[in-house]
Amino acid sequence: MSPFLKYVCVFFISMVPLIELRGAVPIGITYFGLNEYVTLAVCVIGNMLPVPIIFLFARKVLIWGSTWKHGSGVFKWILRKGEKAGRKLTKNGSNGTFIALMLFVGIPIPGTGAWTGTLAASMLDMDWKKTSIAVMLGVLMAGIIMLVISLLAASNNTSSNSQNHKYFFHDCKLFN
Repeated sequence: MSPFLKYVCVFFISMVPLIELRGAVPIGITYFGLNEYVTLAVCVIGNMLPVPIIFLFARKVLIWGSTWKHGSGVFKWILRKGEKAGRKLTKNGSNGTFIALMLFVGIPIPGTGAWTGTLAASMLDMDWKKTSIAVMLGVLMAGIIMLVISLLAASNNTSSNSQNHKYFFHDCKLFN
């Protein structure tokens, strides 16, 4: 696969909810062997691209979908998740909401990220400008954390002189 197609692949992976750049950066660096900084930039752009759409439309779509007779359970579950994340963000008061949102998005653990953080900010009716800046800073923070982890994983696997595990995701059948 050409390097361009590999970058396109990590770009789209970084747009997927729950995976986002937390999964795309390690795949780009350790599996595809792409340039770290270009991969990080591509993943940040891919992760931020859905943010305006989520902020403007997700809440409305989820509320509309939760009224359906069949299939409303998924919409209700996502609404509850967004409301729960919103409550976590406002726990420290309105002054700390910006920092809380940035940290919520920036700490790369399951269930956090740009999608969930933006949905929570939308549920809280936060200002678009503050939301986008906090989410961007959080995405950059998560990207740098994942970059460091990926570089450590890649250097650890290549320094072991193991022929079978040159890259961290070597055995992943999805990309073979």
